[in-house]
Amino acid sequence: MSRDWIRFPLNLMVHPFEGYWDLKYDRNQKFTLIISFCVLFLVAVTNILGSQYSGFLVHVYNPETMNSLMEIAYVIVPVLFWCVANWSLTTLMDGEGKFVEIFTSTCFALLPLVIIQFPWIWLSNLVSLQETAFYYFSNSVAVLWFVYLLFVGNMTVHQFSPSKTIGIMMLTLVAMGFMAFISLLFFSLVQQIVAFISVIYQELVMRN
Repeated sequence: MSRDWIRFPLNLMVHPFEGYWDLKYDRNQKFTLIISFCVLFLVAVTNILGSQYSGFLVHVYNPETMNSLMEIAYVIVPVLFWCVANWSLTTLMDGEGKFVEIFTSTCFALLPLVIIQFPWIWLSNLVSLQETAFYYFSNSVAVLWFVYLLFVGNMTVHQFSPSKTIGIMMLTLVAMGFMAFISLLFFSLVQQIVAFISVIYQELVMRN
């Protein structure tokens, strides 16, 4: 069982159809959920370390603007938005995937971003300007691999055809944009209400 913690995620990366089928029908849900959280944590750590320690040729780091909590949010919020939007749409379109299955399949798809990008955090400090092309090529491979795994995961979890899966993924991105707009609108409204209450409070205090 201890070897499965490493072997199963790596096997899914190489054999996604078999891996996602196993993830949906054969694997213990608690086991896959724990690994999913571990992968999400590793992606967040990779994002933080990449912002701090990547070579200056590929990433200009400003310590004054660095916020670890925001770097974590840049990972967790899009994943949650994707899962909620995808679950909402597929529920209306006869998708077979549960929210937990969507979350686990999404997190497993993120694994190439850790496997490929983490070593390049340190290698980017050793490369010359001409060799940065390898850095950008590797990052492109990681992103394309992630998109491919996300596609296979969605298709397997919901039991959709390839064309329907592509359509659902496009609609999910649109829904994520709508969710982001509503969230920004909500936080802006809350901020204005807080500022209004603060101004009223200050006036009452000054009058007394």
